[in-house]
Amino acid sequence: MAAAHFLVWANLRRAVPSGSLLAAVAPARPLPVVDLDPSRVRPVVKQGEVDVAMTTDENCSAMNDGRDEQVRRLISRWRDDPGATYRSWFLWDERLKNFRSIRRGIAQVVSEIERGTFGVAYRGSSLETVVHSVAEQRQIFKGADHAFLWKPKLRIPDIYENPANQLAFGRLLDACSCCGTAAEIVGHIHAIDSLKIKGLGPAVANLLYFLHPTLVPPFNTAIVRGYNELTGAKVKLGSWEHFLAMRTGILDLNDRHRELLSNDLGAICGLLFDIGSGRYPAPPFDASGAALTSWSERLEAAREEARTLTRAAQREGENDRTHTEIQAWLRDLGLALGYDVWIAANDRGRAFNGSALGAGCLERLPDVIAASKGADSIRLIDVLWLEKNGEHVAAAFEVEHSTSIYSGIVRMLDLALSGSDLHATAGLFLVAPDAREADVRAQLQRPAFSRVADLDISYLPYGELEKNREAIARFGSGLKAIKAVSSKLA
Repeated sequence: MAAAHFLVWANLRRAVPSGSLLAAVAPARPLPVVDLDPSRVRPVVKQGEVDVAMTTDENCSAMNDGRDEQVRRLISRWRDDPGATYRSWFLWDERLKNFRSIRRGIAQVVSEIERGTFGVAYRGSSLETVVHSVAEQRQIFKGADHAFLWKPKLRIPDIYENPANQLAFGRLLDACSCCGTAAEIVGHIHAIDSLKIKGLGPAVANLLYFLHPTLVPPFNTAIVRGYNELTGAKVKLGSWEHFLAMRTGILDLNDRHRELLSNDLGAICGLLFDIGSGRYPAPPFDASGAALTSWSERLEAAREEARTLTRAAQREGENDRTHTEIQAWLRDLGLALGYDVWIAANDRGRAFNGSALGAGCLERLPDVIAASKGADSIRLIDVLWLEKNGEHVAAAFEVEHSTSIYSGIVRMLDLALSGSDLHATAGLFLVAPDAREADVRAQLQRPAFSRVADLDISYLPYGELEKNREAIARFGSGLKAIKAVSSKLA
């Protein structure tokens, strides 16, 4: 077997157990005794199916040093493209802010299923809320909710009307939330797969990714297509076995190019997504001059196209600038009213009008907040106003330009329910475009937001903030004026 095989078995680490899954798909030629990590074991592929983990000898040599260099060249070009997923999604500040809220949403789904209060429909459920939040994580997760939509003619996915299947689904999410190793996660996936629940397939990995981003890759059609194009595999959609085989290959590929990618599998799956979407071509397996020349020309064409951002990327950039500008308005207004101001930890260094967004603001949260149970979430609230030299949060602002309000609401809940009376009277504000108010009110009717009724939360439109901020800064005091230009949401 070629030493440079992309999915080299001899690189896996732990002894091969007798009768293991590996034995079912290993090549006939003997391999050296190796150490095998059980989490990297290739799943059994049923007789008559393509072995998606193994390739022909010709493909085994495809990932030799020469092709490795071509892949490195591809990754480097992709990383520099402002419109590709690496810069537009993976490095997007809001991506990390949403991890905690999505995890909280998954916990709520589990809790409702365990209590028997989840219901029998996807629409209006806590699952719809969290999946919608996942689907808004820019292009790589677009359409993530399709797999969970109820298809009445096919009666799939069968986790709504079937109580046993619903409970199994909830326990999968719960078990993966609580475990910490790849072997445990793979074991839980095998367990749910053994139940053969109709319509419940690897799309669930898009939830598991937010629980374990270094262990579970995201999953969609473009990622599978990109993986197949890059590796020569034949992974099929809808099969957990094929997903686990692809996961092994993704881990191996990520190991080979870790210095250009990340421990977070979102990076490499972003690359596969852009290959599968046609934005970037995979290097050819045929190393002949003509094929390599054609690929180089296509890669250069993609580079030229990347020099001018796509319209979608430009719109996203405008959204980010708007978000930062609104944060700056709130920062300046809070300082003018005599408050100490905190800017979200991951936004402090953003440039605005020639200086950092966090300039003149608190560099650390008061100890009572930093030590609270919701501190990791609270520090990511877009803007906090605190009493001067004190520990009391007077107001919290979440700027929601175009994305789901779910993450912002969860962070406000963490503040309000942090266990301290210091924040019980804080004014909580969702700051968003004027035209979004009806949408925000509709979202708040979902069961997932039932706790919002406990909060003093208001809607602050951009237009009212822009029109009145200078007058409030000059003549206002406390929160009276800012509440006057806002409207109650709960």
